[in-house]
Amino acid sequence: MPIALLALAIAAFGIGTTEFVMMGLLPEAASDLHVSIPDAGGYISLYALGVVIGAPLLTMAGMRAHRKTMLLSMLVLFTVGNLFSAFSYSHELLLAARFVSGLPHGAFFGVGAVVAASLVSADKRGRAISMMFLGLTVANIVGVPVGTQLGHALGWRWAFGLVAVIGVLALAAVAALVPKQPKPTEASLRGELRAFRHPQVWMAFGVVVFGFAAIFSFYSYIKPVLTEVTHYSPTAVTPLLAVFGVGMTVGTALGGRLADKSPLKTLYAGLSSLAVSLVVFALTASSPVLAPIMVFLIGATGFTAIPSIQARILDKAKEAPALGSASIQSTFNIANSLGAYLGGLVIAAGFGLVSPSWVGALLAVVGLGFALASGRMDRGPRAGKLVASHQASRNEESVASLG
Repeated sequence: MPIALLALAIAAFGIGTTEFVMMGLLPEAASDLHVSIPDAGGYISLYALGVVIGAPLLTMAGMRAHRKTMLLSMLVLFTVGNLFSAFSYSHELLLAARFVSGLPHGAFFGVGAVVAASLVSADKRGRAISMMFLGLTVANIVGVPVGTQLGHALGWRWAFGLVAVIGVLALAAVAALVPKQPKPTEASLRGELRAFRHPQVWMAFGVVVFGFAAIFSFYSYIKPVLTEVTHYSPTAVTPLLAVFGVGMTVGTALGGRLADKSPLKTLYAGLSSLAVSLVVFALTASSPVLAPIMVFLIGATGFTAIPSIQARILDKAKEAPALGSASIQSTFNIANSLGAYLGGLVIAAGFGLVSPSWVGALLAVVGLGFALASGRMDRGPRAGKLVASHQASRNEESVASLG
């Protein structure tokens, strides 16, 4: 694999760290800025809003720029946003800083996926994309715990200062290691948007919205489940969350290899295995032995599908691969919000802390339905061409026999 993928992975590590580290530092930030925990939740939701808005808008704004220039620009904005967070001394400033930090997230991964795929041959594209996303998953094992501990020890601002340093390192790595990328030719807003006419692009979005909402329905409430249902101590939950991160990393790496062989079959296997894993977790959440195993498996099975869905978008949105891939990142954040919302609804309705896992299993099945429908659409035109070819061959034979 090209060493340039390491530079993309370093950037993904920083992005993953800043996205999730606020969850562990929310009480400290709320107390320091004199706001309630619900109000401080805006630091998370404003970041997600930045991703949803920034992914398509920044990608379209940079559609005529060299891709390496686009990557560097997004990293500059990312670094500035995190420095802004570190020096925010009011609630309103931190809300704005988190929004700014989220803006380059989707555009970076959208362009990054295109760049990663261009660095290798077609049969290694899934592995190349997974190498970049490994940085995102490793952030949950190393970056988030380290940032959280640093924030607890020295103050929450230091965590974002650390992320800004990672941003500078990523800038240097991308500048030095990623080769110069060709400037997109004949790029136009109409051409970029034309890709969204394809039903398969919307099918891919459906897979993400429901398939990954399944993960976030489970993960959003994992802490209270592990403390109140499995009866782990609060201090034991942190390494268990790292177990989930290890599962994500293993799943992403495995998914990259499987995506090179068959993206659709990998989607089918990943989503069906995710549904089964969520059901088993719901049934075994009270077991201190089985629960961590299932936490690992949910992370692994859920993230197996990521390289495949990125590869599908690159195939189905050929007119605008960067915009399609960036829009997937927006869709991931919609899935995050949807999963957390639906999981919260069933808890509020009195179905218990484990109930979001049942909701997640149902969402995974819906996502699998979109993947199956997408596969059927792939086979339809091909089957039609085979029939037409067979009929033409028979006609030629008939003409030959008459002659």
